[in-house]
Amino acid sequence: QVQLVESGGGLVQPGGSLRLSCGAPGSIFNMYSMGWYRQAPGKQRELVAAITSGGSTNYLDSVKGRFTISRDNAKNTVYLQMNSLKPEDTAVYYCNARWGYIYYWGPGLQVTVSS
Repeated sequence: QVQLVESGGGLVQPGGSLRLSCGAPGSIFNMYSMGWYRQAPGKQRELVAAITSGGSTNYLDSVKGRFTISRDNAKNTVYLQMNSLKPEDTAVYYCNARWGYIYYWGPGLQVTVSS
């Protein structure tokens, strides 16, 4: 079974930075699109950023210019660099791997932006 391993969450002050990491099995990483979703209490889950196997990226409008998604194929790892964090970025963040209709999810990690 595919397991996605997430790390890098935590508490940060507004304006600060965090980097989330997600490791995926090498058997799927080079083929799958990778992404980060987030869900705040009482709100729908939303796609924050995604990167295809070819390196194309897509971002939620509210994070454009602040967040950067990247992938290191040698390490089978996708990263989400989050800068200029705002309180509204507070949510549980989930790593996702997708190939067609096949989705795999990480367990989720908490990101809290608060002073």
